[in-house]
Amino acid sequence: MNIKRNANEILIRWKNSKNRKPLLIRGARQVGKTTLVRNFAKNFSTYVELNLERETDKKIFESNDINKILNAAYLLKSVVPDKKSTLIFIDEIQEFPKAIQLIRFFYEDKPELYIISAGSLLEFAIRKIPSFPVGRIDYLYLHPINFQEYLGAVGNIRALEAIHTIPIPKFAHNILLDLFHEYAIIGGMPEITSNFLEDKNMASLSSAYKKLWQSYKDDIEKYAKNNTEKNIIRHVIETAPYEKDRVKFEGFGNSRYRSREVGEALRALDLAKIIRLIYPTTSLKPPIITDFKKRPRLQFLDTVMLNQILLWQSELLFLKNLDNFHNGKVVQHLVGQELISINTEVDYKPHFWVKESKTSNAEIDFVYHLGELLIPIEVKAGKQGRLRSLHQYIELVDHPYAIRLYSGEFSLERHKTIGGKDFLLMNLPYYLSTKIPEYIEYFVENFKV
Repeated sequence: MNIKRNANEILIRWKNSKNRKPLLIRGARQVGKTTLVRNFAKNFSTYVELNLERETDKKIFESNDINKILNAAYLLKSVVPDKKSTLIFIDEIQEFPKAIQLIRFFYEDKPELYIISAGSLLEFAIRKIPSFPVGRIDYLYLHPINFQEYLGAVGNIRALEAIHTIPIPKFAHNILLDLFHEYAIIGGMPEITSNFLEDKNMASLSSAYKKLWQSYKDDIEKYAKNNTEKNIIRHVIETAPYEKDRVKFEGFGNSRYRSREVGEALRALDLAKIIRLIYPTTSLKPPIITDFKKRPRLQFLDTVMLNQILLWQSELLFLKNLDNFHNGKVVQHLVGQELISINTEVDYKPHFWVKESKTSNAEIDFVYHLGELLIPIEVKAGKQGRLRSLHQYIELVDHPYAIRLYSGEFSLERHKTIGGKDFLLMNLPYYLSTKIPEYIEYFVENFKV
């Protein structure tokens, strides 16, 4: 099954842009980079695909002459280039960092060509490049498929139409909630999702995610400088899924490893985009300033992969909603994944907000930047009166807007904080996580205290 990716629309705009530069697609392994480009290649009369994991393809880039590289590529792949419609795709470019440097010359000497490169673990390769071609490359960050893309994959056009309608129609709520529940069970890794939708084999789904997780572990160890670093990375990746909420580097996973050692291992996993370090902020207005001194949360590439490791998937089959499943950790993680998925031009990470003092602590699940505002977002079930941290946040900021994500229907409510400040609460079904930016604009533009 071919899953249509939202990123395809970005590629179409890139193709039609007058200021087009070579495009570098970044993302973890198995998020669908190669499939995305192959499908996009149907828009061209000539397509050349080079994979630098193959020695024959890699040797082409040993030359510094762009004309020689192109002629060798055309000869190797037996194609005749079309001056107006030739796409050249350099896959697994991290395997030969010199090729990344040469991209600048395609931009300068052959602007008529359409050049796309892609790779995983690219950040490790970029470290080896003495002169990275800054300003001569466009970027696209690809992530696991999100809920909108899942709806397209299952062919539910009416559900897609409903999710793009603001506010969401009431008649669509239960259907979308059930579909999101399916998505939370099947996951966002494109090949695994596609295979499952064809054969509906739950056992093969579990096996596929376990194999994928093992492949990630095998990959990242390659980038350790020595056996000691390899052992630390192995320990961190094995124990990370079992950490509770915010993590402490010192003694991570009941080990004797020091903070610096664990920090380096986690940053390596972050660079690989397998486990992201999500740090808090104490900011109350833009810009969001990351507080690296405070303990972060861990965000895994795909929530279902995490659930499979923790053996939680079978429990999900019998739930009607995700509000309180493992204290809301799973749905919070899914919301983080959805927010990351809609950011394709920058390496975006969400932030959560904290206020820590000797007498009391407060924590907001996410804050989202819109114009001059930082909007608090809580992922919570129950009545709004239980949102004490949100009340504290609203009392500190100069705006009245707050969002609660949950399994219930869309609604807008007027409330007072514990301290007596009027504020507006938008209750948003969590299946609308990818639509949060649009809903915040709708909220702020149309409702006042």
